[in-house]
Amino acid sequence: MLGSSRDALALCSGALDQFPGAVDRSQLGTEMFAIASLLDSEKVLRSALADSGQGIEVRTNLASEVFGQRVSAASADLLLIAVSQRWSEDMDLVLALEELAAEAVLFVAQTNNTLDATEEEIFLFGRAVDESADLQMALTNPATAGSVKSAIVADLLNSNATSATKELLEYAVSHLHGRRLDSVIARLGDLAAAQRQRMVAQVRAAQPLSENQTQRLIAALSKLKGRDVRLNVALDPAVLGGIHVVIGEEVIDGTIASRLEAAHRAVLG
Repeated sequence: MLGSSRDALALCSGALDQFPGAVDRSQLGTEMFAIASLLDSEKVLRSALADSGQGIEVRTNLASEVFGQRVSAASADLLLIAVSQRWSEDMDLVLALEELAAEAVLFVAQTNNTLDATEEEIFLFGRAVDESADLQMALTNPATAGSVKSAIVADLLNSNATSATKELLEYAVSHLHGRRLDSVIARLGDLAAAQRQRMVAQVRAAQPLSENQTQRLIAALSKLKGRDVRLNVALDPAVLGGIHVVIGEEVIDGTIASRLEAAHRAVLG
């Protein structure tokens, strides 16, 4: 990607980071892969959505008309953010959507504590490809249908491979876009490693956090842990007020409910 496309992808990735915790990122990842796959095969639509010569409203209206009722609200919102950007080439929009999908899938893996296994499995698959000329031929032959390549990956992966590994690799091998297979696998490994450097804080609050509260909490937790922190916020009326945070093995309970419970125990004691 050239400069403008790299900047656009960074903006979209930052927007994805700010999506609320209630968003189903598993669904978002699957839907973004599906959108990218469709745009890959539909050049006219792809060109129209990535054409910065058209006004942003024209592009977002077209995206809403085509996809608005077919995907979740979160996927539709992320797509509108993407088509609002300036892309150096129309295929850069497709590549960006694929990367955003991968980030969503890896976020889920991190939340499910399977990110380390996913990263290791991607690395081992890359090694297997490097060591087998026959496998490289099978997965890069342009005459082989993408569905067949995905099936080969499914057969090769251990039955215990994480769902993230399966989704990422099965999609990647069938959507190389002329790139080297080893570079595509390496990029997935880089995304997994980058995700591992972030921490996910599970937050429960009685009401949605304001933008200012969100940024202050992110800054405080990032300083505490010495790395980037993402918030996964869930609304829970039972906390009454304040917030309950679980980050790694640390629990920070600042809820009114916990204070009332402590006071109740003190009175009983």
